[in-house]
Amino acid sequence: MARSRRPRTGLTREKVIDAALAFVDEHGLAALSNRKLGAALGVEGMTLYYYVPSKAALLDGMVERLLELSAGDLLTAPDGPWTDVVREFATALRRMLLDHPAMLPVLATRPAATPAALTLLERGITVLREDGVPLADALDVLNAVVSFTLGHTLAEVGETAGHEGTEPDPEQFAALDAEAYPQLSRAFGTGAGLDSEARFHRTLRVLLTGFAAEID
Repeated sequence: MARSRRPRTGLTREKVIDAALAFVDEHGLAALSNRKLGAALGVEGMTLYYYVPSKAALLDGMVERLLELSAGDLLTAPDGPWTDVVREFATALRRMLLDHPAMLPVLATRPAATPAALTLLERGITVLREDGVPLADALDVLNAVVSFTLGHTLAEVGETAGHEGTEPDPEQFAALDAEAYPQLSRAFGTGAGLDSEARFHRTLRVLLTGFAAEID
């Protein structure tokens, strides 16, 4: 079948990418293949090459889709100062990553490469620039916030593809020796400082406040 001719499947690139995300959510990234994805969509695996010509293109499309889910509407019509926009984006990105944890390693290591993903990045930079943030600072802010969000969410999820079984046992800290580790024992006994969501929002606020103070 020539790739230049559109197969009569009712599929679109967006449907293929969304199906790939759903497949990875259920089966993991290592299981993803054109044959298996095609079977899930009810078509031959080769048919998918019309929509995504390679595994790399599929992964790039999945990164693009997740960024669109996190930032598309927010960056199209930003509302408020740049700190609010970036905070809302980071919050949406974390929520999306928690919904699709198997994609964490992909977003952490694969740069935004499609025109649509680059357009989102360009919009993000423009939001900061139009609010008076210098170009270099705008890039520093976005890189720092995305890196923090990825790292924090990875710690929340507690495992990565290919490393299953290495995550810590949540019970291992339940009965710490209070004499040997009085502060840790109290923290784990009371939950002080152990709320991941509260920590995320507090650290994000401190990070953005620090950048804003330096930029002003």
